[in-house]
Amino acid sequence: MSSQPCAIVGIGQTKYKKRRDDVSLPGLVREAAQRALDDAELTWTDIDAVVLGKAPDPFEGVMMPELSMADALGASGKPLMRVHTAGSVGGSTAIVASHLVEMGIHERVLAVAYEKQAEGNAQWGLASGKSGGMGAGGIFAPWMRTYMKRSGAPEDIGWKVAVKDRQNACKNPYAHLQLKDISIEKVKESPMLWEPVHFLESCPSSDGACAMVLTNEEGAKRASKPPAWVLASAMRSELGQFPGRDPVRPQAGVECAHMLYDSAGITNPRQQIDVAEIYVPFSWYEPMWLEGHDIAGPGEGWKMTDSGATQITGDFPVNASGGVLSSNPIGASGMIRFAEAALQVRGEAGEHQVEGATVGLGHAYGGAAQYFAMWIVGSSLDAVSAKK
Repeated sequence: MSSQPCAIVGIGQTKYKKRRDDVSLPGLVREAAQRALDDAELTWTDIDAVVLGKAPDPFEGVMMPELSMADALGASGKPLMRVHTAGSVGGSTAIVASHLVEMGIHERVLAVAYEKQAEGNAQWGLASGKSGGMGAGGIFAPWMRTYMKRSGAPEDIGWKVAVKDRQNACKNPYAHLQLKDISIEKVKESPMLWEPVHFLESCPSSDGACAMVLTNEEGAKRASKPPAWVLASAMRSELGQFPGRDPVRPQAGVECAHMLYDSAGITNPRQQIDVAEIYVPFSWYEPMWLEGHDIAGPGEGWKMTDSGATQITGDFPVNASGGVLSSNPIGASGMIRFAEAALQVRGEAGEHQVEGATVGLGHAYGGAAQYFAMWIVGSSLDAVSAKK
């Protein structure tokens, strides 16, 4: 249990889609951080510590970027911590920042995560520089196919997720992809990247950053805007390979989810969570994680998608923001999921706001589906108990 409450009072995002020299790495990150500070109505001098997260350094070829970015983040002379847990790092960064507040170590913490893929070569980084590297899709594709076989899911489920998330993205100004003419037919007819994953069932390569200002109960009371309260958080990991490992339903993901639910007092996630931002870089991972985190039972995840339950207007909206399928600055993607869940319970999500959302789930995973970070945020400290 947390020793004291923690709240998110400021959120900021940036995106870039032009030439790589349109903004520097420090500029990209500072812009998101400044927007979070503005949202919280605070200044750089109000921040006690900074936590920075990103995916592996080879992605941009800048080693230990937290050091060269210290000035840009107002961290000179202040504690500055780097977090790295592969693709889940954005979520892990937010959780580490929340722990610094919950334990009373700092009163106000700035959490920042980013990726600038135009600066480097993500596929090279994912393959450790080896020629002929499969990339993330090549690793995950057999597991998606295995899920399809196990669950009996029809082929069009992935297409439906791809269309849903891209349609949601058109309501989110920070979504990198704005595919207004997306359709089932276009997804189906797009080139096959890694069977069964078509081009339009895969995430983009993005430049972007996300930042959050986290504070204690007193800081939340002073904020002029509604805060999002961190009700519970959890992280778990496992080896990428070991005898008996089930990469379709990793045990670390199951344990992470149940630790989270137990801590938040959630006994029925399908009924007690109003909106979920789930890390879905390939469309089939929506039903896979619904089952992998026991939101749906075995073989029931794809049925939730098929029924429309995960639409913004459904009973369990997933990725109202457009998700990773519409924005994937890898190091920031997990934090964007966490931040979007917080925006929902603050009532600040704009056109993609889910009506009446008071309890939100933020989720991130990384590596070979081996690192997990999750949190539950609420519009009040008793948001979950109010649903019982």
